[in-house]
Amino acid sequence: MRVRVEQTALPGIGVRHDLVTESGRRLGVVSHRNGRRDLVLYDPDDPDSCQADIPLTDDEAEALADILGASLMLGQLSGLREQAAGLLTEQIAIPAGSKYVNKRLGDTKARTRTGASIVAVLRQGEVNVSPDPTFRFAAGDVVVVVGTRKGLDGVTAILADSDPDG
Repeated sequence: MRVRVEQTALPGIGVRHDLVTESGRRLGVVSHRNGRRDLVLYDPDDPDSCQADIPLTDDEAEALADILGASLMLGQLSGLREQAAGLLTEQIAIPAGSKYVNKRLGDTKARTRTGASIVAVLRQGEVNVSPDPTFRFAAGDVVVVVGTRKGLDGVTAILADSDPDG
């Protein structure tokens, strides 16, 4: 069974993501523009009525995400690594002097040049999963890369390339 997540823009508030469980219960997360998050449980008799609204601190949201799937995803990635000979993951920090600071991911041509893929970017505690080619890097970003040892070393070299003007 595929799980469907509905995203709804809440003007002036943020974004709400809802899902309906296999048992028919509807729950969601409201991500406020100010960074606050609320876990929402809807009334089973009236899916438009909120039965419970639980504000979550950053630590609580992170713990809940870990419980619900972050560790599962890492476990699956680890299993994939065992199945695919030579496939590795690595976190690579973008130094302040990199010529790719304030540049787009697509400008690196990392996948074309190395065969390795940038699958996420970590920035100040936030995770940008599957960033698109227009994503702009900042100094201190940590990129999560999947590929061969040679490919990972190639991405490291690309991102470490200093800006001669900087």
